[in-house]
Amino acid sequence: MSEDLLHGGALDHMRARFPDAPEPWLDLSTGINPWPYPNTDISLAALARLPTEADYRACQSAMATAIKAPEDTIVLAPGSELLIRLLPEIIDARRIAILSPTYGDHYPVWHNIGTNILQTRSPLDAVETSEVIIICNPNNPDGHVFPIDILNQARERLAARGGWLVVDEAYGDLYAEQSLAAQGGSDGLLILRSFGKFFGLAGLRLGGLIAPAGLCDVVKHHLGTWPVSGAALEIGARAYADAAWQTNTRKKLADASVRLKTVIETSSLKLIGGTHLFQYVETDCAHALWEHLARHGIYVRRFDWSDKHLRIGLTANAEEEARLAAALNLLK
Repeated sequence: MSEDLLHGGALDHMRARFPDAPEPWLDLSTGINPWPYPNTDISLAALARLPTEADYRACQSAMATAIKAPEDTIVLAPGSELLIRLLPEIIDARRIAILSPTYGDHYPVWHNIGTNILQTRSPLDAVETSEVIIICNPNNPDGHVFPIDILNQARERLAARGGWLVVDEAYGDLYAEQSLAAQGGSDGLLILRSFGKFFGLAGLRLGGLIAPAGLCDVVKHHLGTWPVSGAALEIGARAYADAAWQTNTRKKLADASVRLKTVIETSSLKLIGGTHLFQYVETDCAHALWEHLARHGIYVRRFDWSDKHLRIGLTANAEEEARLAAALNLLK
């Protein structure tokens, strides 16, 4: 399978595949904040010594305050992608239901161990026949949001049978009011959080799991003594504590999302969903459009399961917006 079909961000492969594309490339494939958290200075101590428990606790506490989760329900990790791969190791299930379409890493980690998997647009309907239900909220790539009260009802029904509701809140920092983090530690609830998308520092590799105490202990055992780098802990603690930056950034992303929608709506694409970090569009021959944009040095997200859909991330400035609009308008 082509590297770009697995994930966005494979810019090295794109350059090799389209060597004549104009530079610099415009990478809109990842759904990551194009204006990263700026205060990223790292102390020498964070690099020269092993991370301490105090370092870990400082980041954990700042994250808990920012997302309004009980502090002792959070386990920090080097990104939420690793936590997704650990899920079959920490919870048992013979039958699971996974929202579809959704983030692509959830399905294979369960499929590879022979789990009976139902992929469906309505996974909560399978609450009585599944031991684990996995959703992204808001969903990637279409931005669908499940109401908190509906999720709670599903969690309670699963927990009564020893099951789990797994909620991947990779984009949860965009919409705090839609998060289940405040209920962290509840029976049958496991939440995954990502740092890199909202804060724009995906390469830092920082994320978190929110779960009941017993499951937290199991995850800590799997992650080992120093699961997160000192640099990630230091910058993470600072960024999570910067409430003003977070508030301003939510507004900035919302405004940029409106501008991206305008670019899309004036093209031949049909806007059918998204979040404040990306838009989800429908078009005939999406893979051909993806290649057209790539030949113009613009990298958007395509999917192996559809030739009708693309996901387009935020542009960082007016010049990038104009470049995207110009490439799309060539198709009219």
